[in-house]
Amino acid sequence: MTGRFLHRIDMALGRYLPEQRLFLRTDHSTRFLRLSPKTQLLGLAGGATVMAWAMLSTAIVLMDQVGAGNLRDQAKREQALYDERINALAAERDQAASEAAAARERFEMAMGEVSRMQSELLSSEERNRELETGMDVLRKGLRKTAAERDAARARTRELAATLAGEPGGEMAEGPRTADVREILAFLTGALEETAGARDTAAANASAALELAEALAYEHDLVAERNDQIFSSLEEALTVSVVPLEKMFKSAGLSPDRLIDRVRQGYGGVGGPLVQISASTKGDYTPSADELRARSLLDKMDELNLYRIAAEKLPFVQPVKSAYRFTSPFGERRHPITGARSMHEGVDFASSHGTPIHATADGVVVKAGWQSGYGRLVTIRHDFGLETRYAHMSKIRVNEGQRVSRGDVIGDMGNTGQSTGTHLHYEVRVDGKPVNPMTYIEAARDVF
Repeated sequence: MTGRFLHRIDMALGRYLPEQRLFLRTDHSTRFLRLSPKTQLLGLAGGATVMAWAMLSTAIVLMDQVGAGNLRDQAKREQALYDERINALAAERDQAASEAAAARERFEMAMGEVSRMQSELLSSEERNRELETGMDVLRKGLRKTAAERDAARARTRELAATLAGEPGGEMAEGPRTADVREILAFLTGALEETAGARDTAAANASAALELAEALAYEHDLVAERNDQIFSSLEEALTVSVVPLEKMFKSAGLSPDRLIDRVRQGYGGVGGPLVQISASTKGDYTPSADELRARSLLDKMDELNLYRIAAEKLPFVQPVKSAYRFTSPFGERRHPITGARSMHEGVDFASSHGTPIHATADGVVVKAGWQSGYGRLVTIRHDFGLETRYAHMSKIRVNEGQRVSRGDVIGDMGNTGQSTGTHLHYEVRVDGKPVNPMTYIEAARDVF
């Protein structure tokens, strides 16, 4: 059965692959090899298989080479884009630093102008008080002169009545000639004295009116100058406060809550109590200028509270020398293990030993080795904030030490889990990590 089936297959294949004979001739004999249709089919199938395998292998090798070339090109393009982005960030950083320096210079100039205008305001108020005192003295002098004039006139009328012999006069019974002469001499002197007093009073009154007009004009000038000073102070304070409010809001902080917390921490008062005498002039009502001055003083106090709050928060960069921004905040592939993980800070790469600065006032709570971080410094700030500085080569502060913004706390290194010299910088709020660049970018136009 099987033989007949194979024979039928040979017959069917013979139509397309007829039997072939391969003759092998030697000097003594001739032999041949018989190639049946089945043998030819197997040979063709084997050859086709070998050729297909060779073509497939060649295609795979070519695809691997092309793919590797594409990956290299893509890596080069990504590296070029990354370098371009780093250069752009460096340029933005330099521009931000120059703008911050200019803003700080403007702020210092505004504060100097505020101090100068405040001194002028105090001087103007003192001059006003002196002018008002002078006017009060002149008014009292005029009233006294008028009283003396009225008394002299009354005395003159009385003496004239006596000389005329009116009833009730002291000389009604006929004075003697000597007494009359004496009385006339006295009256003449009194009249001359009265005339002189009258002329003096008139001159004093005229001078007082001129002085009053001059004082009124000067008072108007002082009022106008005070208004200009107040306006300049208000504008300077507005220009100084608005960028600080914008900075806090950009960092996700409430300016009002920050000011309240700073005021609570810096609200101490005291001193000996000295009793004051009660005023007899009734309740004192402050003038409009005094109310405006008090408002300016309140705004200056608010500006000072903003300044204190800004020094307590990490708004500046920890590295002031040239650096490269190598890793942002967020999820990334771990550079050592290769696994996807959360990067809870930002990385600044620079040369070994680059100084690292505290980004805000605070107290050092950790200064030593910690697994993964290497040599680590942790600073606790106000308002529940904490900053961490990792992978240092050298620590320059001690635990419990109080530091100020800008103080050098260590040198950049490559300790702990690190692939190269850099600083790993973290900011934590109530123990939770946040993006440090939020604070740094918020203060770009202020510091």
